[in-house]
Amino acid sequence: MTLARLAAHHGVATSYSPSAGVTVEVPDATVVAVLAALGVDASTPDEVCRALAAAEAAEADRLLPPTLVRWGRGPVPGLSDGLTVIGTPVDQLPLGVHQLEARDRDGRTAYATLIVAPDGVPQPRARVHGFLVQLYSLLSARSWGMGDLGDLAELAGWSGRTLGSGFVQVNPLHAAVVGTPTDPSPYRPSSRRFPDPVHLRIEDIPEYAYATERAGLEELVARASALRQSVLAKGELIDRDAVWELKRAALEILHRVPLGPGRRAAYCDFLAGQGQALEDHATWCALAERYGPHWRGWPQGLRDPRSAETARARRELIERVDFHSWLAWLTDTQLAAAQHTAREAGMPVGLVHDLAVGAHPEGSDAWAQQDAFAPGMSIGAPPDAFNARGQDWGLPPWRPDVLAASGYAPYRGLLRGLLRHAGALRIDHVMGLFRLWWVPEGRPPTDGTYVHYDAEAMLAVLALEAHRAGAVVIGEDLGTVEPGVREALAERGVLGTSVLWFERDWAGTGRPLAPEDWRAGCVATATTHDLPSTAARLTGEHVQLRHRLGLLTSPLEAEQNAARAEVAEWLGHLERLGLLPDAPGDEEAEIRAVYRFLLRTRARMVGVWLPDAVGDRRPQNLPGTWDQYPNWRLPVAGPDGQPLSLEDIVASPRLHALMRVFPRTDPAADSGTDPGAGQGAGPGADPGADPPTAPPGARPA
Repeated sequence: MTLARLAAHHGVATSYSPSAGVTVEVPDATVVAVLAALGVDASTPDEVCRALAAAEAAEADRLLPPTLVRWGRGPVPGLSDGLTVIGTPVDQLPLGVHQLEARDRDGRTAYATLIVAPDGVPQPRARVHGFLVQLYSLLSARSWGMGDLGDLAELAGWSGRTLGSGFVQVNPLHAAVVGTPTDPSPYRPSSRRFPDPVHLRIEDIPEYAYATERAGLEELVARASALRQSVLAKGELIDRDAVWELKRAALEILHRVPLGPGRRAAYCDFLAGQGQALEDHATWCALAERYGPHWRGWPQGLRDPRSAETARARRELIERVDFHSWLAWLTDTQLAAAQHTAREAGMPVGLVHDLAVGAHPEGSDAWAQQDAFAPGMSIGAPPDAFNARGQDWGLPPWRPDVLAASGYAPYRGLLRGLLRHAGALRIDHVMGLFRLWWVPEGRPPTDGTYVHYDAEAMLAVLALEAHRAGAVVIGEDLGTVEPGVREALAERGVLGTSVLWFERDWAGTGRPLAPEDWRAGCVATATTHDLPSTAARLTGEHVQLRHRLGLLTSPLEAEQNAARAEVAEWLGHLERLGLLPDAPGDEEAEIRAVYRFLLRTRARMVGVWLPDAVGDRRPQNLPGTWDQYPNWRLPVAGPDGQPLSLEDIVASPRLHALMRVFPRTDPAADSGTDPGAGQGAGPGADPGADPPTAPPGARPA
């Protein structure tokens, strides 16, 4: 009981409920290990008592929590009447992050960070539709073996002008861990703060035109052309490492081209604006080149980003530090150009960037922010009906106590960087703003537990930064969701994610949910990168794929029958609504009917999975596989598996037939987002209750 009280003081769960009426006790050893990662010694009963007494005494003596939140013009919970604020009264402080000083009647002084946030995040002014795509999979005739930011700009400009699309959502573009082979998953990045220069369009860098080493560049362009053809013509997998080898060689040449005065001034402004965070990231990149990507194996002094040894190494490697800082700047400028292209094409939202749930334990974020990460822990998911063993994603979690003590500085910096050139931000596993499943190192995921975060503060920072950027926020809320989470997100205007196949009347009949019963505050989609394409689901090819890889948990025939029954039920639902043509078995017509249905819902945003538009059968990621399936390495392809270039895609009759389902909007009337209050008070308010969503399984990393 004493251990449970101590754990509660630090937001550590000692039990959890995987389903209604079921409670699972967390092993004491897990609780002790998690508390240790939070700097609390609970190794013996005596230590537990001492730690509990200290925690209770600190709680009783504390005048203010480390971080406070004020929503709009509302009150500040935690600021008692017995405290006098020094300086500007709290109710007069503008939106922003403030340092608060207060005194009690005895003259004691307390300090806290006060986050003054708008009531909610901006909302789309009107319903918008757009494409969802993994950028690496979108190769054009100009890219170097994988999709790049030039391709993204082309897709945005074309779809905005030609189709009236309102956005393009891409996978996380975060910097990857260096080394060969590189982890291809965009959800295990080195840094979430800075983008990966592998996405650069080399020819769009202004210095390319002035490079004198033409022979070297021309050779690299020829090799890049061959690499591109190996994917598009020969059907080989996307080889990120080979792409980066060529681009890096070209960038080394371009780095030797002097910047013009204006470009130099812009670069210096970028360095000043990014400050310590960029210096740390570039230093890690330079050190990783010399000592390898695993910083825990570096010489002892270099494992500390603030050590004298690291400072000396930074000076010695200043040219390499500058090179990696320059790469970050170039990538930032091309991201800005892509968003500018999207908005000029009439897109009211433009680019939708994706925030991964965590960063690689050996990456630059984990090195530079060691104090903010819990040592010996990784995040994942508890056991559920879809995965009895749970999941360990291998990503270290932020410490909630350090975040609060810093006024959420790492989180604020992360969001500000991502929102620089975004019309919207998708947050992977948005439930992590409330709690995360921590797994102690060396233990199975079943031996993990939930650790809670200050959701009010996390949401306040999110609302503040989204307001500053004028950006919509989308939460990926699939899987196991704690009661009250969706309601709290909706109150602040954070859109959810609703996938057609999981939208059923789970509290009643279990049948497909009528379109008018869908929540308005969501992005409605037919599938995601972790799920079968619509064509694969309609034809049952996703079952065959899992069978070939030995992933089925039931006999093949039973799985096929269940899949056919599910599809038949949904097609019957579409037919009753008059959305399905009379000709049965027409795959393209059925896919169009699926998207017509999504347009019948109240969803504020409707996402079209780009591979759906051309009949691709293959998922980009197959959860539960590692080397059995080419996750994150497939180009967009047609029904026959033949890769399609961006030029092929935009000329596809199948795509144009699907997109005729979507009405054109007037960009002049619907441009921009509504910066007003959250969903509960702003446009698109959803007065109805949020229907429960069946978990498709915990989200894999």
